[in-house]
Amino acid sequence: MGESSGRRWFLKSVAAAGVAVPAAAWGADPHSHDGHGEHVAQAGSVKGQSQPQVYGWLTQPEQAFIEAAVARLIPADELGPGAKEAGVSYFIDQQLAGAYGTMARNYKQGPWPEGTPQQGYQSRLMPQEIYRAAIMEINAYCSGRYGKSFEALSAAQQDEVLGDLEVGKVAMESVGASFFFGLLLANTMEGFFADPIYGGNRDKVGWKLVGFPGVAAVYTQHVEKYGVPYDALPISIVDIMEHRAELDETGHPKHVLLVRKD
Repeated sequence: MGESSGRRWFLKSVAAAGVAVPAAAWGADPHSHDGHGEHVAQAGSVKGQSQPQVYGWLTQPEQAFIEAAVARLIPADELGPGAKEAGVSYFIDQQLAGAYGTMARNYKQGPWPEGTPQQGYQSRLMPQEIYRAAIMEINAYCSGRYGKSFEALSAAQQDEVLGDLEVGKVAMESVGASFFFGLLLANTMEGFFADPIYGGNRDKVGWKLVGFPGVAAVYTQHVEKYGVPYDALPISIVDIMEHRAELDETGHPKHVLLVRKD
């Protein structure tokens, strides 16, 4: 898929999943996306974060695969940075390194029948195990078909592989191809829209894309302003923790409203 069509496809999938996507137009000046900072693989400073990003679970080949894959699932385009620029690969790594990766809060006993799409996660494998095994198998598949690992393929070839995974055309022993694609897509969307405190949504690019203001403010003065867009500079938990956001007497952040461009 092309970059622009890919972003439109992504936004369509978000809307279908029930996520509100306001028609906010982000342009230059205060609306600008400036999350194009370099993402260092093992450690590096990230704009808006005082601590270096150090991967806790993914190996170098796995990092390369995920960075390449999320860059195709949510590509950078004329609307702003994509998943790679937003640090989604680091978000996924942090989730896998923590309780999510080991299913610490999930029931992990059998039986293990084939589930339905409505039943959600049904694998006996932990997310850590799924990612590790699936990436190894997909890279082996790419090497056999194209003579290169996934991250070394052209964008068109990567899209072809992802499309084949989505419909289950790639034979995998560890886990179903479509199941892994669904997990990767869900984690990519989570990393693109989660609060930056979790490692993704760098510089709040996901929130800026859809016009989400972040941590809730007091909206009483806006309740009766029907049909008036609420365009605000997003505020994250990190902004509050590091005292970059002004709070009101109730402890809620004071949103800075932006002027919508025509």
